[in-house]
Amino acid sequence: MSNSNLTGPNTSLYQPFFQSFQREMAQMLDHLRGTSVLQPTEDSGPLTPAIDVAETETGLEITADVPGVNAEDLDASVHGDTLIIKGEKSADREAKDKDYHLVERRYGSFRRHIPLGFVPENGAVKAEFSNGVLTLQIDRPETAPTGVQKIEIGAS
Repeated sequence: MSNSNLTGPNTSLYQPFFQSFQREMAQMLDHLRGTSVLQPTEDSGPLTPAIDVAETETGLEITADVPGVNAEDLDASVHGDTLIIKGEKSADREAKDKDYHLVERRYGSFRRHIPLGFVPENGAVKAEFSNGVLTLQIDRPETAPTGVQKIEIGAS
């Protein structure tokens, strides 16, 4: 099912439900594919970023919360009608005292696939990263279908 079937003027009340459902399904599929990692903890271990998708007048705005990840450790690409966001996070901690020496190293990676419902044209995606939030603006091509399409079901 494409995202374009879940958007439109009459479905705005259901947007939070669909976004939450989409996030949970993506995490479940990531887990089944073996690509999921631990949820973030208070001190930011490996992560699966929260993704928000919002429809705009010209296309989609997608935000990904990736605290503690550096811009050079993020990668975003479009494959057909799917946006793929990948990233890595690593953290080292060392503490020394009279009686102990603690060294911790944590690292993790994530990969999220977001169906767009259309194939963006070249140059139609703009990305910005600020304060741990990746924001992508994706313009919908003029030929892409919009709104909800009613499908007649025949009975036999």
